[in-house]
Amino acid sequence: MTDHATDPATETFVAHRNLLFTVAYEMLGSAADAEDVLQETWLRWVGADLGQVRDPRAYLVRITTRQALNRLRAVKRRREAYVGPWLPEPLLTAPDVAEDVELAESVSMALMLVLETLSPTERAVFVLREVFDVGYDEIAAAVGKSPAAVRQIAHRARQHVDARRPRKTVSPSETRAALESFRRALETRDPQDLLDVLAPDVVLVSDGGGIKRAAVRPVVGAGKVVRFYLGGSARAGATITCEPTLVNGGPALAVRLDGELDGVMALRVEEARITGLYYVRNPEKLTRVETETPLTLR
Repeated sequence: MTDHATDPATETFVAHRNLLFTVAYEMLGSAADAEDVLQETWLRWVGADLGQVRDPRAYLVRITTRQALNRLRAVKRRREAYVGPWLPEPLLTAPDVAEDVELAESVSMALMLVLETLSPTERAVFVLREVFDVGYDEIAAAVGKSPAAVRQIAHRARQHVDARRPRKTVSPSETRAALESFRRALETRDPQDLLDVLAPDVVLVSDGGGIKRAAVRPVVGAGKVVRFYLGGSARAGATITCEPTLVNGGPALAVRLDGELDGVMALRVEEARITGLYYVRNPEKLTRVETETPLTLR
């Protein structure tokens, strides 16, 4: 992409870049794939007759959606062969993302996993309509469906997501308290402290991508989660440190073994206890955590 700041095409693209990245990321769950989609969008944008473009934002969203749909259909096949559970690539986010409740929920690990259960078209329609409030006519142009069909798809996708999304909210102070208690318990490997902060029906999903140790299926129940964690950390025989951070708009810990990043663990907190843990250990998904600055997504 050119660095000419005075070029109108460049200025327009840069002005909408965060929006386009978020659309692509929410559709794909991968920052690397989202960046590739933005590159493809840029190439089509500078090749278009911009004099004929009435609404640059809508036009750019349409290109991004089409490119993301193409890529999503391809990666769906790859994910079917993925070793163990698949989790989205952790995305470091700025504090203002967490303050935007709707945006934070839309990129949360919990909701991103729900979106994985939608078809590519359903996911695109849901993201554009529910997260970005794009009109049905614009969505129809982006996904190649009629507006009437898009309305039906949006209704079906909304019902599917609503039946599976976490419903309870928690105050920031409760979240901070749970995160700090969990951090101390992880670092000291204290089983009772871990049990105290975990909800009885807590679910741990871990993603090692076949490269690092991870459970082949979700671990359900506080006792089983504690045993899984303590068994793994004991074998590691390393000093554990956990750094609080914001990932996908919510609380998380960057877990280090002897100073080296082992993974990123996102948390879901309800009623002052942890009900969901999403532990990404696949090193291929952690490169941006070490190198990128937190993102503002709009």
